[in-house]
Amino acid sequence: MPVDLDALQSQTEQFGPLAFVVTVNDTGRPHVVSAAVEWHDGQIEAGAGRRTAANIGDRPAVTLLWAPYEDGGYSLLVDGVASLDGERLRIRPEAAILHRTATSDTGRRVSDCAEVAPDPA
Repeated sequence: MPVDLDALQSQTEQFGPLAFVVTVNDTGRPHVVSAAVEWHDGQIEAGAGRRTAANIGDRPAVTLLWAPYEDGGYSLLVDGVASLDGERLRIRPEAAILHRTATSDTGRRVSDCAEVAPDPA
């Protein structure tokens, strides 16, 4: 499903400028770093260290994760494709979801996810 970039940018602003960037190395092991992110020309940009840059060069799929900003709130997960521009990542979002683990009436943990949708105008 296409991501509404206007809605996604607004959503990321609520979560703040720090996110976790998740890449994968050549053995399939995840590499997670915290990074300051910002929007430029419809893409999300972040700094890239040596390992992150190497992972992106071979496997450009990335996930950005923002932790909940309130107790019981949602995390924001954004999947995208990254490229390198010098020492900066440029990430083109492809999908986004708000995710949290909720408890059902029976006490069983269940997923409580919501698609990122445009803000009602």
